[in-house]
Amino acid sequence: VQLVESGGGLVQTGGSLNLACVADANTLGRYVMGWSRQRPGKQREMVASITPGSRTTYADFAKGRFVIYRDNDKAILHLQMNRLGPEDTAMYYCYYNTGIDNYWGEGTQVTVSS
Repeated sequence: VQLVESGGGLVQTGGSLNLACVADANTLGRYVMGWSRQRPGKQREMVASITPGSRTTYADFAKGRFVIYRDNDKAILHLQMNRLGPEDTAMYYCYYNTGIDNYWGEGTQVTVSS
């Protein structure tokens, strides 16, 4: 299944963005899906994930600021990001986990200006 991310861009500190990842209904309903990010010069890190039963997990830096949710009708995974800061500048990737492997999209760039 191809994952296609969108919604990134340039935003000022304190602003918000809503990332979207188009998948398909089977993937959304069957696998754990989530978002990871890779900041410049850093390793990729988990941001948030959601199970088929809608249980969510967040990295500490995302708690209270980011919300992961699914639009099941449109088969889209979202990441609502609020109160963004320059430290959130990164390439954000959507993924799903089959229990055996992870599958990734191409990513969407988020840049937060100070």
